[in-house]
Amino acid sequence: MLYTYNMIHDDLDDAIFRALGHRTRRQLLDDLKAGPLTTGVLCELHPELDRCTVMQHLAVLTDADLVIPERKGRERWNHLNIIPIQQIHERWIGAFARYTADKVGHLEQSLAATPRLLSKAHSE
Repeated sequence: MLYTYNMIHDDLDDAIFRALGHRTRRQLLDDLKAGPLTTGVLCELHPELDRCTVMQHLAVLTDADLVIPERKGRERWNHLNIIPIQQIHERWIGAFARYTADKVGHLEQSLAATPRLLSKAHSE
């Protein structure tokens, strides 16, 4: 059971990293930070892309659970889902940031002690 859960979790992480790996998809997520946008508006924001390409990128983002589509009549509203990014941050970035902060703290303590050691050596 645990093995199956880990496989599903790892598959979702792979999908998230794959989705975030493309510049255009990151730009689409940036566009959605301020609030949900229709697919038409996203197409207007990226005139270098045709509608089909925007839809393909949105499909990858939806599969990774980074975008939640909502149909309202003929429009498709795309909502940013920040939860998977927060989970990635907690698992990867947060742990490394804490590790780095600890190392910097130890380095600062060592550097703070160094002038005292040097002044003792010069006074002897």
